[in-house]
Amino acid sequence: MPRALVWFKRDLRIHDHAALVAAQAHHDTLALFVMEPEWLHSAECDASHLGFALACLAELRHALAQRGMPLLVRTGSCVAVLAQLHAEVGFTHLLSHEETGPGWSYTRDLQVATWCQSQQVLWQEFTQTGVVRRLRNRAGWARRWQARMDAPLHLLGGGFKPAVTLDQPELPTLASLGLAPHEKTLQAAGEKAARSTLKSFLQVRGYDYRKALSSPLTAEDGCSRLSPHLAFGTLSMRTVHQATEVAIGHTPDRALAYALRGFAGRLRWHCHFMQKLEDEPNIEFHNFARVCDGLRENDFNDAHFAAWCEGRTGYPMVDACMRSLIATGWLNFRMRAMLVSFASYHLWLHWRQPGLFLARQFLDFEPGIHWSQMQMQSGTTGINTLRMYSPTKQAQDQDPQGLFIRRWVPELCRVPLPYLAQPWKMDSSVQHMAACQIGVDYPAPIVNEKLAMKAAKDRMYGLRDTDQARAEAGKVQAKHGSRKSGLPNTTTPRRPRPKPAAAATPSPQIDLFS
Repeated sequence: MPRALVWFKRDLRIHDHAALVAAQAHHDTLALFVMEPEWLHSAECDASHLGFALACLAELRHALAQRGMPLLVRTGSCVAVLAQLHAEVGFTHLLSHEETGPGWSYTRDLQVATWCQSQQVLWQEFTQTGVVRRLRNRAGWARRWQARMDAPLHLLGGGFKPAVTLDQPELPTLASLGLAPHEKTLQAAGEKAARSTLKSFLQVRGYDYRKALSSPLTAEDGCSRLSPHLAFGTLSMRTVHQATEVAIGHTPDRALAYALRGFAGRLRWHCHFMQKLEDEPNIEFHNFARVCDGLRENDFNDAHFAAWCEGRTGYPMVDACMRSLIATGWLNFRMRAMLVSFASYHLWLHWRQPGLFLARQFLDFEPGIHWSQMQMQSGTTGINTLRMYSPTKQAQDQDPQGLFIRRWVPELCRVPLPYLAQPWKMDSSVQHMAACQIGVDYPAPIVNEKLAMKAAKDRMYGLRDTDQARAEAGKVQAKHGSRKSGLPNTTTPRRPRPKPAAAATPSPQIDLFS
């Protein structure tokens, strides 16, 4: 009889899981998660990512066991693990979700496809986001996204049929995986925490979403905080979309409905940016606009990069945001954009190395969004408005009382508020009173803000004003640019991947918070 293996990747949940639903049609079923060295040793991976994933896996293993399916967690390259497991149990079907990931995972998928073909194992992949594989152009993309998100959830109709008996050792630890412990204070992991976070946002925390999302003080609670759960798949995008639409349609509070409508629109942009990487995988490594090649790469200042990574630039808002991110694994979008803007324009750093550093810090690292945003905020897409943030103005606008800066840059805790955004303007007597000597207790600015910004504008706008840049911008816009609807558009297909199977027929709709 057919025996199915459900391969979990970044979909660590049981609700709205098409591969699990499809597995119920098979006689023997079991599940697998692979701790791949290619992931553990990648430049984007951090111990905090593994810690979060392990907590998710512990909950997932328990939930699957209650339904009769064992979850195996094995370490090794994926094809080697699949080959060993195939020799042990002889599975005939491999069921998984599609993944739009970094280069190593794309290479892995090609290797798995080749192995499955050689072993006559049927690999069925199911969609779980709005990303469309082998997309010829963006015409109709918005409608396809909407259709996918409005489709019924994939719900389990009971337990699984008796599976083979295999040893299930304890989950690995960071130490057994060769990783040192991390010091981040992370959000709670797992599907239960994800659904609780969604519920609290839609019913309570989302009320001030549109106003709260810009400041790191208010965004901490006012934003959804769902991004890590979407990145690790403890919630599906479809679940979030449908729960949001239900909340909008049923709340009598117009202010809450208005706030949630703004959030609902951003779910589409989430998939829009992922689609860019699906359509053009090289944006992880190369500029969207190749006319930007060599613009910053040959001027990379290692000392400036180190100061930026350590939160020691001399600009309080930049340093507070970086230290907060390193400690928690999360930062609101506007402050992320400011960090990249400062690295790109004030420090004139090429986006690749800062992008790798930030990828390790972000618990919600999503490759398609991350690399698209790194390039957009550094001005190398060739089409987006150049967003050059003043760290001084951002401090004054987003932290007017200095609460965020004083929390994360304690060296400045006694600096008078009028000087807090620009502490280098304190004279010696004020520095003495504040117990903060600039250049000793807290660094002087590593660059002059106005001069650095002027130099960046001159170079960026000068480049954009060339015939070559304008011609290339047209091509990038045709392939990746958004349209008047506010929804994304691209052309040019990605390299071929294994063809996905049709999605399994879902069970009837149920309470999204059950």
